[in-house]
Amino acid sequence: MDLAQLYETFKGLENPSIWQEFYVKFYNAWFFEDRWMSYFRGLVTTIEVTVIALMIGVILGVLVAVIRTAHDQQRPGSKNILNILLGIVNLVCKIYVTIIRGTPMMVQLMIMGFVIFASSREATLVGALALGINSGAYVAEIIRGGLMSLDPGQMEAGRSLGLGYLDTMRFIIIPQAFKAILPALGNEFIVLLKDTSLISVIAGKEIVYFARAIITKTYEPMFPYLITAVMYLIMVLIFTWLQTKLERRLRQSDRR
Repeated sequence: MDLAQLYETFKGLENPSIWQEFYVKFYNAWFFEDRWMSYFRGLVTTIEVTVIALMIGVILGVLVAVIRTAHDQQRPGSKNILNILLGIVNLVCKIYVTIIRGTPMMVQLMIMGFVIFASSREATLVGALALGINSGAYVAEIIRGGLMSLDPGQMEAGRSLGLGYLDTMRFIIIPQAFKAILPALGNEFIVLLKDTSLISVIAGKEIVYFARAIITKTYEPMFPYLITAVMYLIMVLIFTWLQTKLERRLRQSDRR
């Protein structure tokens, strides 16, 4: 007897046992009409949104962190035009970080989806953009903390070798800071992955979106949501494993 026949048998029982009822509900949520394909369509979208948001967040985070670090490390009392411009840009970055970190992710998504891009039909891309902008503020503070924790003599040593500010940051400062901030960055990326579930609020078609669509057909919310939770848990465990391997490899390179 295959799974479908077993489902039909249990479905027709007047007084099914707990495990028989369990099987019927699970079959409805996963196997019936190949509904498992919907979850995996949502999974693909979730990964795509995470990658797009991650790239946006890292680019924004590095840019904001470098600007704010450059402003904080400038020589006191210098009033040239470059330092004045840097102060203005630094103020803009501080406002961005303050607003993003001070407001809920859900509210930011709804503003992006229902106000700024209200006429857009690409709700998933809008969600990825909102997640990326949100992540950028947190990544910026993580990176800035790592950069500021290094000895200022590192920057002076690089400049004394004839390197410009950006080259010193690229070849000397950032590689050292990366090892220190990797655990915090990993945690932020895990939060970003889980936050993709929020884009269903603006009709982003990730796993939760399809789980809700299945619930409207089965009228049984437990198994679609459990399946969604398990899929997110597996992704987080895989990402955590990869992060652990990277940290171990970096520690081994330090010993050499």
